[in-house]
Amino acid sequence: MLIGVLKEIKNNEFRVGLVPGSVRELVANGHQVIVQHNAGLGIGFDDAAFSKAGAMIVETAEEIFQRAELIVKVKEPQKEECHMLRENQMLFTYLHLAPDPEQARLLQQSGCIAIAYETVTNKHGGLPLLAPMSEVAGRMAIQAGATSLEKTHGGSGVLLGGVPGVAPAKVVVLGGGMVGTNSVRMAVGMGAQVVVMDKSIERLYQLDMRFGSSITTIYSTVDAIEQQVTSADLIIGAVLVPGGSAPKLVKRDMLSAMRSGSVMVDVSIDQGGCFETSRPTTHQKPTYIVEGIVHYCVSNMPGAVPRTSTFALNNATLPFVLELANEGYQQAMRHDPHLLNGLNVCQGKITHQAVASALQQEYVPAEMMVRK
Repeated sequence: MLIGVLKEIKNNEFRVGLVPGSVRELVANGHQVIVQHNAGLGIGFDDAAFSKAGAMIVETAEEIFQRAELIVKVKEPQKEECHMLRENQMLFTYLHLAPDPEQARLLQQSGCIAIAYETVTNKHGGLPLLAPMSEVAGRMAIQAGATSLEKTHGGSGVLLGGVPGVAPAKVVVLGGGMVGTNSVRMAVGMGAQVVVMDKSIERLYQLDMRFGSSITTIYSTVDAIEQQVTSADLIIGAVLVPGGSAPKLVKRDMLSAMRSGSVMVDVSIDQGGCFETSRPTTHQKPTYIVEGIVHYCVSNMPGAVPRTSTFALNNATLPFVLELANEGYQQAMRHDPHLLNGLNVCQGKITHQAVASALQQEYVPAEMMVRK
């Protein structure tokens, strides 16, 4: 199969779909790889590194779209990229379609086979291709929050870990999944007072057993969220509904009860955000202020540490890329129900139930699209 790797064009996105080691693995399995000029420069790999691994370097994205049977990306295709997609061309990347009806419409119009990293599952019920970026984003959320709390960045001027004689900052983490767990780990390590909230008692038990008295676990209700959020210095939004839109847990009217200069980091922004006042931002201009509260809502947080992120992502995606290349999407998905769960758009149909529900579109089961 001919596999294409594009240079990402989203704002301040330096990650790349495949690293040279992954290219070499695909070539060793009998496939061809074409890589756009300077696609890996942002993580320290020049064209020579990809050529040495067996890839062919091409100048333009247009050539990739014209030739490749499978395109491996990192972020969702931008509008100009969507227009270049071809019928039955496979696209394997993060999509996050629930809050993005325009992207969904363009993918449907193209007739392509769009497979989303974020809805591929594993035998444990997890999301293995979302997990590595969730780990990165969860850890980065605390770094970003700590920086945003500094007075020069609009924050209240609170040091996350405090000092002897001065209380540490209070950090509230909404969601105890992969993002939340990694946020908790970093916040505890920096000496903050940490509260984590979730609707799963089992998950709260696991976090309590892992972190012990270093954290406080609270069952998530509307009343409990309001109590904890309004007394927090830093709030991390780490809520995930696989494939669907994130629920709005922090309402606008709560902001007036918070201390001016407090910070909210919405890691759920890819799925629409879990704060009512959230809107996507970029690494170039990561924050804005609503009613005195600093909002950090960068929609590609791991893009700030692209080398770490790219290697972590490739470790997870490569086995699935090999499946698609070796067998084609229909046969691969008939053999692998977890890869099948990644199919979001196929030949104009929405094939993931949560996505279809969020977009208020007709749902066509993915199984129907890969039958013989």
